[in-house]
Amino acid sequence: MDEATHLDKITCLYEITKAIHASLDLRKSLYKVLDLLSEYLGMNRGSITLLNPETSEIHIEVAHGISSAEMNRGRYRLGEGITGRVIESGRPMVIPQVDEEPLFLDRTGARRAIDKSKIAFLCVPVIDGTKVLGALSVDRMPDGGSSLDEDVRLLTIISSLIAQKVSLLEKITRETDQLREENILLRKELNRKYSFTNIIGNSRKMQEVFYLITQVAKSNANVLLLGESGTGKELVANAIHYNSLRAEQPLIKVNCAALPANLVEAELFGYEKGAFTGANEQKAGKFERAHGGTIFLDEIGSLALESQGKLLRVLQERELERLGGNKVIKVNIRLIAATNQNLATAVEAGTFREDLFYRLNVYPIYLPALREREADILLLADYFLEKYAREYSKDIKRISTPAIEALTQYHWPGNVRELENCIERAVLLCDDQVLHSYHLPPTLQTARDTGTLQSDSLQDAIERFERDLLIDALKSSRGNMRQAAKALQTTERIYGYKIKKYGIDPKKYR
Repeated sequence: MDEATHLDKITCLYEITKAIHASLDLRKSLYKVLDLLSEYLGMNRGSITLLNPETSEIHIEVAHGISSAEMNRGRYRLGEGITGRVIESGRPMVIPQVDEEPLFLDRTGARRAIDKSKIAFLCVPVIDGTKVLGALSVDRMPDGGSSLDEDVRLLTIISSLIAQKVSLLEKITRETDQLREENILLRKELNRKYSFTNIIGNSRKMQEVFYLITQVAKSNANVLLLGESGTGKELVANAIHYNSLRAEQPLIKVNCAALPANLVEAELFGYEKGAFTGANEQKAGKFERAHGGTIFLDEIGSLALESQGKLLRVLQERELERLGGNKVIKVNIRLIAATNQNLATAVEAGTFREDLFYRLNVYPIYLPALREREADILLLADYFLEKYAREYSKDIKRISTPAIEALTQYHWPGNVRELENCIERAVLLCDDQVLHSYHLPPTLQTARDTGTLQSDSLQDAIERFERDLLIDALKSSRGNMRQAAKALQTTERIYGYKIKKYGIDPKKYR
């Protein structure tokens, strides 16, 4: 091999390496490889074929100097023709004169007008480890510059680079598909988790809340959630967003009360590098991150008046400026705000801007306190019992009658959040299949502490406790008096006397 040919091969190999790693577009990279082989080494009608492992069919992925129609004709089975043999065996083949080789099929028909006696055909496998992915083949016109064996060695090096590229892109494709599937599953789970139908409550007031959510969810209207702490305002915000037209876009949550006054604007609107001490880099604010989606501002009543003015501008003009910057940034957001304060009173007191209040108060939704929806207490308690029994691997079947009475007679100043914490604590303490009243916090057990229970005489308390035991036993035995009596370690006759005394009907529990 002369020096010029050697330099051409080194240059060609260098350019091919660059071309393969320059793009994630596989076909673009492979076409470039074949172009370089033709340009530097005179290897024409190059083609790269790939094997479909499911169908065992071999097809031409890219080719140089071959028309699309000719490429479509270039399909082989494993072991068929030179290409099929190379891919099946994983070993290269060299045909010095294609017109003398019966295995050379020329199925593409690209060489019909060429003197085949002057064409050599070289085909090497494209192998990733032990897996044959396809083949690289070229036509070679004998020119005396290098031997065919040297050409095969060069093509083998190039095919290994191609194999690495194909393997990498297959891995990227698999991971991308997996991430896409996981993303779809996660979004389905979010939609299921935050469906408004999963907000628990059968009371009339909660039915009104459900109706308001369904009416506003598909719109772009700003929503103001009102109610005491712990009534589920964040859950409603989730339900509105994930059932809206913006469900595929981000939901950004900000607790205004948790942010220091001097950092509120930096968090909401972002800042430029050097805007203040410690601003070492540019940072996008919550409104920018929520672009196209929804921003949920909890405890909005705690915002300072100056910040309220800037928030009003964002809502009116749909634009903002970062701290320390002068560039106007357009944002497309939907605002859901929440507060446990009376904003109308705050407006009268001068602590909340009137114009912002009317901008926020487009669609108010009032979430009732738990004491206003007594019918939902047991429903919620059962839901939390099932949730935490599953989480802590406890086999708790139900809540006892005394515990139910304690739950329904308490005034729940902390609302649903307090109820959830109460049931979680009770589940942790319970080692039985029934959650009893003594598993509940002391504030629910002691009448004088809660101010919700009337004082009873000792006899009344004993009779109520005895009646609850009788009913619990009937529930456990599904109305079977014999089993109920056995569970309480008494006779069926005494048990029958007791239920008659308290007017209990066993048929109700079958």
